Amino acid sequence: MQLPSPLFIAATPSSPEIDFRFEQHTLSIKGESYPENAAAFYGPLIAAVRAYLEGCRESAITVNVSLAYFNSSSTKMLFTLFDTLNQAAMDGNQVRLNWYHDEDDDTILEFGQELQQDFTALDFRDHPVQGS
Repeated sequence: MQLPSPLFIAATPSSPEIDFRFEQHTLSIKGESYPENAAAFYGPLIAAVRAYLEGCRESAITVNVSLAYFNSSSTKMLFTLFDTLNQAAMDGNQVRLNWYHDEDDDTILEFGQELQQDFTALDFRDHPVQGS
């Protein structure tokens, strides 16, 4: 199977860094997410994830998410992304979601807990990080 080239989108003040290393089966999202158009920002990522998953059978996929802040339109797109990954897990892939958040940030902690409840096929791991 021919895997696509890695997908890397550098962070901006309003959008997170996206680093999808297809050959390592690792997707990392980190930073802050309040782009002017969340659908335009996340659309290509979700399309790349779906294309990548087409060729995945019984793969171990790791998703690392470390978002300090995200707005409501980003939330909708993140749910779409996690729904896609959850479906991949139900199709036989092992998908680990590492959820990194400031140990004092209850909002991001609660969003992670909501993801865990909504997307039960994901191997959800909560990682509180000490604030600096």
